[in-house]
Amino acid sequence: MIELRTPAEIDEMRAAGRLVAETLATLRAETKVGTNLLSIDRHAHDLIRKAGAESCYIDYAPSFGNGPFGKVICTSVNDAVLHGLPHDYQLRDGDLVSLDFAVSVDGWVADSAVSFVVGTPRDEDLRLIDTTNRALDAAIATATVGNRIGDISAAIAAIAHGEGYSINTDFGGHGVGRIMHGDPHVPNDGRAGRGFPLREGLVFALEPWLLATTDELITDPDGWTLRSADGSRGSHSEHTVAVTEDGPIVLTDRGFLGVD
Repeated sequence: MIELRTPAEIDEMRAAGRLVAETLATLRAETKVGTNLLSIDRHAHDLIRKAGAESCYIDYAPSFGNGPFGKVICTSVNDAVLHGLPHDYQLRDGDLVSLDFAVSVDGWVADSAVSFVVGTPRDEDLRLIDTTNRALDAAIATATVGNRIGDISAAIAAIAHGEGYSINTDFGGHGVGRIMHGDPHVPNDGRAGRGFPLREGLVFALEPWLLATTDELITDPDGWTLRSADGSRGSHSEHTVAVTEDGPIVLTDRGFLGVD
């Protein structure tokens, strides 16, 4: 069921959005060559506890995973792109890292993801990350009253296909509110003018993700981490966005922190 939020409820969601934004900015700044993925998870756990928030991941056990997840953040590295389960791995020079983080504050959820390279970047990785970032920007700009879900999907696809990337639609954007994953599903490819009409009060997480040379995924033996079928690298960008009469509001915007 698709739920619409009142302006007052959207204001209440800002606290969760701000915590997610601040946490991702902090973790991104501190994640370097030599950082262990388990230390990223421990720090995220500490930040959740200090804020009096609740993790959306640690007890999460959906049908597509080998739940419960058991950690509070997804750490996907190189050919892993989604649902990366933190494990004992120290980041190496040139690793492409995606951090995906969601929390609940006073019963309201926010969800966001960021991708970046530690150490010396490869041009092809920077291009991949830039494409997912621009696709997210295009999706947000399209999240206006009167458009439809298909307009958002088409905006993402136009950026990705324009750079020569293929798109997997198994996982995409989703409604956010009292729970992390709700209706509507927002595919990263679709036809403009189709799908659910965007109305004031709709809140969802928009999340383009791409793999460099494939659109096929395989699941790690851990039952969670999703990797490219051909070993090529992936990038993932995500924000929680509210549709309002005055335009889209990015609840997880990190701009006020001086980071993208």
